[in-house]
Amino acid sequence: MWRPGRQTNTFSDRKGTFDPTDTRHVKHTKLEVWDFYEEREPKLARIPGSSSLEKYMDLLEGLPYVWRMVKDVLAIPTCAVLLLLYAVGQLGQAIFPALGLWYQGQLLNIVQVAIDTRTVDASHLLHVSAGRIMCSLAQRAMAILSFRVQEPLTARIGRWYGVRLFHARARLDLPTYETTNVQRQLDEVFPESDLGKIPVAFEALQTAAIFVRAGTQVLAQGFALMQVLGEHRDGLLLCVITGLSQGTMWFSQLNAMQPTRVWAATTTNEEYVKMQGWRRVVSDAAHRKEIVAGNLGEYASSEFKKASDKVGDKAGEFREQQRWEAVRQGFSLWTLFEHPFQYVPHIVFALRAIQYPASIPVSLASLHLIQSAMHGLIANFYRLANSTSSVAEQLAAVRKLYEVGNIKNKVQDGTVPFPEDASEIKSSVAVEFRNVSFKYPGAENYALRNISFKLAPGQLCVIVGVNGSGKSTILKLIVRLYDPDEEEILIGGHDIRTLKLHDLRQAISVLFQDFTHFPLSIRDNIAIGDPSAAGDDDHVRLAARLGGAESFIEKLPDGFNTYLDRPVRDLKERRHSSDAASTTARCGMQGIAVARTFMRSVVSEDTNVGLLLFDEPSASLDPVAEHDLFNRLRELRGSKTMLFSSHRFGNLTRHADLILYMNESVVVEAGTHEELLKREGEYANIWKLQAQAFM
Repeated sequence: MWRPGRQTNTFSDRKGTFDPTDTRHVKHTKLEVWDFYEEREPKLARIPGSSSLEKYMDLLEGLPYVWRMVKDVLAIPTCAVLLLLYAVGQLGQAIFPALGLWYQGQLLNIVQVAIDTRTVDASHLLHVSAGRIMCSLAQRAMAILSFRVQEPLTARIGRWYGVRLFHARARLDLPTYETTNVQRQLDEVFPESDLGKIPVAFEALQTAAIFVRAGTQVLAQGFALMQVLGEHRDGLLLCVITGLSQGTMWFSQLNAMQPTRVWAATTTNEEYVKMQGWRRVVSDAAHRKEIVAGNLGEYASSEFKKASDKVGDKAGEFREQQRWEAVRQGFSLWTLFEHPFQYVPHIVFALRAIQYPASIPVSLASLHLIQSAMHGLIANFYRLANSTSSVAEQLAAVRKLYEVGNIKNKVQDGTVPFPEDASEIKSSVAVEFRNVSFKYPGAENYALRNISFKLAPGQLCVIVGVNGSGKSTILKLIVRLYDPDEEEILIGGHDIRTLKLHDLRQAISVLFQDFTHFPLSIRDNIAIGDPSAAGDDDHVRLAARLGGAESFIEKLPDGFNTYLDRPVRDLKERRHSSDAASTTARCGMQGIAVARTFMRSVVSEDTNVGLLLFDEPSASLDPVAEHDLFNRLRELRGSKTMLFSSHRFGNLTRHADLILYMNESVVVEAGTHEELLKREGEYANIWKLQAQAFM
């Protein structure tokens, strides 16, 4: 199985498709049992800043979005002041080190004068010493200022963008959300975990600040260093030698300075795969019953040992093997000379000290000063060069941040209000399919073919058939999760595509077979069925009672406040704090889903819902609960138009105004229960098969 990924969690604008079989652009490495495929890096990729040349056009494209981001950030309350303080702190951290370097050079001059003339200017020494101390204090103060400001600034920017990104994701329709490109775009903006994640907007501002700070430091420290070198014997020589030693260290670390690359890893070693399978078997609690009841403990241990012996020492996790490979590649000719070159400046110093023994104290201090200054200068130069690529990446990230809000939904909104007369919806609505055909996106076969039927207001329709025949798809098209590929659907006499989406869905209450429960409390899971009445506890409790869920909810420790899937983990334990309640609640999940539907369509006295759609509403209910549910639903007959899909016959089909029997995406038979039995077709045959089980 492919495990595609990236070496870092940064954004990438790499264009094209990553194809592991493309040997021209993809490099293959064997890491024990793993086959590792990585994008071949450009020849100049290891030179800091070289990749920014390739992204120059992307930089230009991202600038309008950056300007928009800056305006948005400045409009956030108090962020303008905080951003100004942050900029002052960053700029101060760039200037004060260079100023401190200059003062340090002045101290060396004072020492040199003292050696040569045996005199010291006390006031000048005091002034220079105080200046050096003040620079250190100011540098530290600027660092503290930046750190203190960063926390509230990050929080406010993150909250502001978090709300807008949440809305950008929540507004997407189903076919758009399922698109691979949209999923990739969302994943780049919405990380899997927000824990410790710096907002993209602030990260972009931070990267820009680092770039400006590094550039300022290079200029300021370079200028100060030139001033110091001009006043000391052999300063330039020691500077050059120190620069060469630092450069050697850089070349030795080139393998660790590679840009972000696309990669994939897979293994074809069946014994290793088998090992991992057995490891999961004995680790996963879901398999424990079969292991114990089947007396499989010894057999599992034996099979695991056999596979382990065949694989041998190669059975390492991919990340572990990748780490060892990086260590092996880290050795080069440059690493051999890295440490010896660091001592060259000391050797030169010793030789010059023999020639000028009187200046040893000053020369020793100069050596230390020059080495320290050169180390900082080169480090800042690398940071500046590498940050050019980071700036390009952050500009791309900002562009993606704003482009998420511009994603167009595939299901286009209509313009016609529905219903035109609000009183009409309370007496239900008509539904008609006219030769409708539909394929799911990316599918080759039709899910529906030439479907036609008409349902008058207040009628009950039951769609029956085997799994995969297209029953659920009809309900999805009615609520416009998708649009038909051919012909049209009429709701209340209007083409469904012309109706406003909000109005249409507001008039429909739907329960899907593959319903989900939100990671919210049980109360909120029910209340969300009707957001307009979400604050009414009496309505929520009534909906739970009608859905048959009230009794089991009351037995839970936290009652309606129980979380089926608590979204926040208890950090003191490995499991969710409400795991026990969650396990108990699973027995009534369908009851909660039904209660949510009733909250929307039955409980509210002034409901505007006129069409109820139920997809296998009793699939997980016991016979008593199923009987009670269908009795409640039959009471709504005449006041609501209802469509049910089911593979069970009996409780509703006897009372249906229209039964559609489907097979292989088409309607095979249509009529009432009595009419279809008289035809003695497929519906009648399956009815008799199910009825025999109770004879």
